[in-house]
Amino acid sequence: MSQIQNALDAADTALDASLDRLFEFLRIPSISADSAYDGDCRRAAEWAASTLRELGFDASPRETIGHPMVVGHRRTGRQGVPHVLFYGHYDVQPPDPLDLWTSRPFEPIRASGPHGEIIVGRGASDDKGQVMTFIEACRALIAADGQLPVDVTIFLEGEEESSSRSLVPFLTANRDELKADFCLVCDTGMWDRETPAVTTMLRGIVYEEVTIKAASRDLHSGSYGGAAQNPIRVLAKILAALHDDEGRVTLPGFYDGVQDLPADVKAEWDALNFDGAEFLGDVGLKVPAGEKDRTVLEQITVRPTCDVNGIVGGYTGEGAKTVIPAQASAKVSFRLVGGQDPARVQAAFRQFVSARLPEDCHAVFQSHGASPAIAVPADSPPLTKARRALAEEWGRTAPVIGAGGSIPVVGDLQRILGIDSLLIGFGLEDDQIHSPNEKYDLRSFHKGIRSWVRILDALAR
Repeated sequence: MSQIQNALDAADTALDASLDRLFEFLRIPSISADSAYDGDCRRAAEWAASTLRELGFDASPRETIGHPMVVGHRRTGRQGVPHVLFYGHYDVQPPDPLDLWTSRPFEPIRASGPHGEIIVGRGASDDKGQVMTFIEACRALIAADGQLPVDVTIFLEGEEESSSRSLVPFLTANRDELKADFCLVCDTGMWDRETPAVTTMLRGIVYEEVTIKAASRDLHSGSYGGAAQNPIRVLAKILAALHDDEGRVTLPGFYDGVQDLPADVKAEWDALNFDGAEFLGDVGLKVPAGEKDRTVLEQITVRPTCDVNGIVGGYTGEGAKTVIPAQASAKVSFRLVGGQDPARVQAAFRQFVSARLPEDCHAVFQSHGASPAIAVPADSPPLTKARRALAEEWGRTAPVIGAGGSIPVVGDLQRILGIDSLLIGFGLEDDQIHSPNEKYDLRSFHKGIRSWVRILDALAR
């Protein structure tokens, strides 16, 4: 029997034990955004490092200006084998609102889902469940052959869900130790529940908060209405002007550098028969709101966007209060694609707002982050091997896709370590990450382990 089959059998036999270890990890409320959970974040880092040491990794939590990083190395001792860096994160989102959970968020359970058994708990999909698919694949390979087929460094972050303030300083300070041939990232999803995918395009982001200020205090609308500028009205008019009737963003120069999908990639996507109506229907919508000459799939993955994420102004409590507010604020995010410069988009937005301010109004801006879009080579030998391995496990070709969200670490790895990433994940659209009742399909977890076994074996060949 081949070593790869031995490792796959080991993964199957140990599935219940793998789930027990995942549940231990999920029970640690490692919420990085809330300082009340600092001790739990450290406990999660120590748990991960201990688990890696059990597998023969030289692993430990590393101190940072924030939550610890976890770094573990296991070398084959053989010349010429690839060295891979695996990245994931052990921190999770806050579970609020708690009253919407059907079970306790940090007491994970196995439950019946519409498509089979699921794992329910905060972090089940984002990202502890995904991290554990890789760690358990390493366990299966070691059980089968006593060693891994490639040199592996595992690098787990503890602040991915809360701005990653320690990431760049840590990568910079530990550049030589973390250097590898390429990185494996398991924080993405499948094309659908039967079809794996490799993500090669990630949108960037510009996130701005703007506050329009007018009078020196809130005003009685009976005494000042009609004569005083109303910041809510001014802000609403500006926000409405950010899109035209065709769904395009109206900032001057916004589409500079934006290119269409390559013909071969578009043909591959067309063959996947993505159902835009079904995608919107799953969340109670019917009509695409983006660029009218683009498909829903393009709109959510490879086209730039602008969205208002929140508006605050005036009286919002119970009952009525006839007031003209002194100020009104909005949070606006732009998702960017390759060729767009975050600094230019930020400047264009601020100029767009400032040019539309009437007398007696001024704007205050605050940045909540800016990062460019990321693209990794779609035809590299490691990617080709990974796609072949995924096809062997799932019985379907893994398409090369774009993702609508942002994973800034991929750009940081390119810039600081000089390495590209393979983004392979087993999450699904209905996993409800960042929401109550987060789940991970048991099948995704099981076949995710088997997929990494095949991928690591393929990369060695």
